Amino acid sequence: MLAADNPFAQPSPLPYQLPPFDRISIAAYRPALLAGMAAQQREAQAIASDPRAPGFDNTVVALERSGRLLERVSSVFFNLAQSDGDAAMLQLEAQMAPRLAAHRDAIHLNEALFARIDQLHRQRERLGLDEESRQLLERYHTLFVRAGAQLPPAQQARLRVLNRELSALRTQFRQNVLQATRERALRVDRRELLDGLSAQQLGAAAEAARARGLPGGYLIGLQNTTMQPLLAQIRDRSVREQLYRASIGRGRDAAADNRPVIAQLVRLRAERARLLGFGSHAAYVLADENARTPEAVQQMLQRIAGAARDGARQHCAQLQQQIDAEAAAGGARFELQPWDWPYYAERSRQAHYDFDSAEVRPYFELGRVLRDGVFEAARRLYGLQFRQRHDLPLYRDDVQVFEVFDADGAPLALFLTDYYARDDKQGGAWMSNFVNQSALLAQPPVVVNVLNIPKPPTGEPTLLTFEEVTTLFHEFGHALHGIFSQARYPLLSGTNVPRDFVEYPSQFYEMWAREPALLAQFARHYQSGAALPEPLLQRVIAAQKFDQGYLTVEYLQAALIDQAWHGIAADEAPDAGQVEAFEAAAIARSGLGGAPIPPRYHSLYFLHVFADDYPASYYAYLWSEVLARDTGQWFQAHGGLSRANGERLRSHVLCRGGTRDTQVQFRDFYGGAPDIGPLLEYRGLQR
Repeated sequence: MLAADNPFAQPSPLPYQLPPFDRISIAAYRPALLAGMAAQQREAQAIASDPRAPGFDNTVVALERSGRLLERVSSVFFNLAQSDGDAAMLQLEAQMAPRLAAHRDAIHLNEALFARIDQLHRQRERLGLDEESRQLLERYHTLFVRAGAQLPPAQQARLRVLNRELSALRTQFRQNVLQATRERALRVDRRELLDGLSAQQLGAAAEAARARGLPGGYLIGLQNTTMQPLLAQIRDRSVREQLYRASIGRGRDAAADNRPVIAQLVRLRAERARLLGFGSHAAYVLADENARTPEAVQQMLQRIAGAARDGARQHCAQLQQQIDAEAAAGGARFELQPWDWPYYAERSRQAHYDFDSAEVRPYFELGRVLRDGVFEAARRLYGLQFRQRHDLPLYRDDVQVFEVFDADGAPLALFLTDYYARDDKQGGAWMSNFVNQSALLAQPPVVVNVLNIPKPPTGEPTLLTFEEVTTLFHEFGHALHGIFSQARYPLLSGTNVPRDFVEYPSQFYEMWAREPALLAQFARHYQSGAALPEPLLQRVIAAQKFDQGYLTVEYLQAALIDQAWHGIAADEAPDAGQVEAFEAAAIARSGLGGAPIPPRYHSLYFLHVFADDYPASYYAYLWSEVLARDTGQWFQAHGGLSRANGERLRSHVLCRGGTRDTQVQFRDFYGGAPDIGPLLEYRGLQR
């Protein structure tokens, strides 16, 4: 029995059931997790042993109502383990991950429980269910079957072992990356070595060093990607190389070595897939996605690869000519390397479009971009209003919370922003829920966006790159998918959709970062308030197609590495010493070589596929982008940023979650099948 004073013992009394962060300590999690698992096991067993004949309400709906305590504590614990986890929290995560995997198996492999679901599934045409209820029944049946409910007992026993081990390995991989990313941050002692950075960037680097107990120097923290943003600005070639090598060195250090973790992960995933009747983990995963098969994924990736490769090689030759010209004028002579590409590409962009990134940063102040850009687009499209709340507890003093209201004034959700980088935060950017929307449970959503923007010294403004502006819009596109959800059942709410659909609303929302009418409102100088000059604005927009060959190639390499790892059988898995050679061979087979472009993620820190929910699914960003660019073209053809267009997308897609087949959702909105043409045009890759 969970103590009554545990903050998770009862639903939060705060508005929207916001977790009572001011009452939550590390001591609360373990007992609440254990009590939550025990409570859900009792609830599941009560359903399984119900003497009444299986019915939709007493079986499927009852399952949806189960696990509320576990959901309350898990949503907070795993969110904060990624964004605000100290050593004690990470240790607890490592301890609990295998137990939670065993808990899920105990439910999915409950023979009597599955028998009730299976009976209902066989009778589904005679149950008189509405569309969402039919979808819920289908989803539960699929989840149980994919979890091994139809396997014989001996194979289920092996499956339980595999799931516990895989859960522990995923946690270990993520924690290794977090440790390596922190430890490999680049220390620079002298300011002149960082020539090329803005005063704000230098201040943020100095502040990061002070926070780490390293006063008098500068610390450049690492982003989760291979290429680091500051490579485009640092003039000193040796410092650029040090920063690049710090990035790609993650996952090799003895204390955080991910090579044995990967070798074991892919072997066990392949073994599990074989147990479940699939030739590979990729085949297992993709059977439950819109892509359906590895062959469909390969076909889509290869369709774009040729044009991307040609564009990248052409630009590589141009950058080398630029280096050679400088050498002829007395500069150093060298062959273009990965740590050089962003720097010379930025200079090339300056020459082509007559501006540099530093010139536009003063026009992108974080608060204004959020208020007059991200929120304003939502107001124009959907009528949303946002009001910051200062009366609610939060887990960090730089996290903000906004109440979201619909066009008619009805309250919709709480939206939290956690934008600043810190040592105890996983790299990258993401959206998550602290409370999942459900009409059945009378739960409105509590959504959070997490980014990793370097925090400036106290009192100074947070000025963004245009890439960071785009990320802000992207993650809010995910947030809208959660905020607008109108699902009855929690399993189908918000972003509970296939991986190759979940990125669609976010990639679509990115387009508003480039909308001239909106840019004119939020792109204003942080000191004078002057609008970004129209000629400069047009050059910024035009420059977004610059270097798309490079950006597409680095993405495609990562997607193909993912497919290579998860397309093998268990006996084909390399040992730890062969992990990097396996990756190199996958890149060579891709045909994307010939230019110094590394993959967006090397395997050793590829969180999406070895720690998060994208194994065999990293292709999903490009698959979803096809839908996003089709939608963008549809909006432009129908009047652009308007309430009528926004409401159409909201009603057909954003409020639906998983309550309707996602391919049907898109077809109903778009009026036809997806077309890859707008994506190629958007990226400037038409042939």
